Amino acid sequence: MTGASGFTVAIVGRPNVGKSTLFNRLVGKRLALVDDTPGVTRDIREGVARLADMRFTLLDTAGLEDVNDDSLPGRMRRMTERAAASADLCLFVIDARAGVTAVDQEFAGILRRGGKPVLLLANKAEGRAGEGGALEAFALGLGDPIAVSSEHGEGFEDLLTALRPHYDAACLAEDAADAVETDVLIDADDDADAGAPDPLKPVQIAVVGRPNAGKSTLINRLLGEERLLTGPEAGVTRDAIGLPLDWNGRAFKIFDTAGLRKKARVQDKLEKLSVGDALRAVRYAEVVILLIDVRAAFEQQDLRIADLAEREGRAVVVAANKWDLEDEPQAKLVELKQEFERLLPQLRGAPLVAVSGLTGRGLDRLQKAVLSAYDAWNIRISTGKLNRWLAHQTERHPPPAPSGRRIRLRYMTQAKTRPPTFVVFASRPDALPESYLRFLANGLREDFALHGAPIRILIRAGDNPYASKAAKR
Repeated sequence: MTGASGFTVAIVGRPNVGKSTLFNRLVGKRLALVDDTPGVTRDIREGVARLADMRFTLLDTAGLEDVNDDSLPGRMRRMTERAAASADLCLFVIDARAGVTAVDQEFAGILRRGGKPVLLLANKAEGRAGEGGALEAFALGLGDPIAVSSEHGEGFEDLLTALRPHYDAACLAEDAADAVETDVLIDADDDADAGAPDPLKPVQIAVVGRPNAGKSTLINRLLGEERLLTGPEAGVTRDAIGLPLDWNGRAFKIFDTAGLRKKARVQDKLEKLSVGDALRAVRYAEVVILLIDVRAAFEQQDLRIADLAEREGRAVVVAANKWDLEDEPQAKLVELKQEFERLLPQLRGAPLVAVSGLTGRGLDRLQKAVLSAYDAWNIRISTGKLNRWLAHQTERHPPPAPSGRRIRLRYMTQAKTRPPTFVVFASRPDALPESYLRFLANGLREDFALHGAPIRILIRAGDNPYASKAAKR
């Protein structure tokens, strides 16, 4: 069975009942942060669940709390309720050890009135510790509770049995819809090309920056919906949430990340987990968007984040956010570019784009910059072009001659892409100064449009490795 790709299941329940542990168990990966602290999950995390032969979309949600105002818990509740309303089925999780609480009862009533199918899970039911709570759950009016232990993987056979009828019904409905659509397409165009290419692989983007730079607001604007929790509080985002994005017809996967503070200030265990999640997102990204607050641009932490992305070999685009608050935009842009050149020489030439996540200003320019940096990161330059370029560079600016002995650069080739990495064969590689390597890197960046991509140059001893082969021919 290939699975019901449109079948969506939302995990809901009050804080700290084990929703994220259940999510990680079903998707088979440690995607969601897990901690004993209540309220770890704030945004909606999405994954592909695997249960026996079933494959479906699974949503991890924030803990439901008895709050309806505009506070952070109130905004989290509204986001969870939207996720539950959009899902085909809800897994309502209670803590079997704690038993049924007043909050559980209230939200069970909300789910009953919602009309969506609900499966009631009594979690943390390993051993006999949860027997009493599982029995209490019958009174919630959501059918027979399923005793499970997400941490130990117990009770999932019963979950599979309960979920199967809903899943099979979704598969049948999807197959019927596909059959109708196929008939319409055949009738409309019998000569349609059946061998159309697959869509482009999504470009992986991580949006990083200091707390309150506006990362979630920017991503919500790109998505066209309030998919991520936002607010005036610093540190609202905790998980590195990856979301599919159709951006002007091009496929992306964009990761929102926790705000990165100075290491000495990160003392809380949960914040350390969040920062670790953000750093992993940077390492797996292809392009990193460093989002800076235009009102406090290029502070020390911004520089550290940019340096991290460069050291990890990611393509980098700098986006100056909250541009709608700037009174003198032209003068400010000139100032930012000068600061960028001075403070981040290792990212020389990387795109700097003025944007507003609130109003949507500059987002088309941001996409062009991201794709340009991505193309530069993947570029492959022929050996012939590189050696003609190297000959021109050394003629215009010869390498130094320590102790009167000139260093000869004999041959150059590109070893790999992502990031662009080049090997230069030299007569005295140990004597070549870093300043000359920077000269070569800056020349490559300008002459081959490698803006936004880190450049690696490796110096090796020896002659042209292909010269002897050419002589034999």
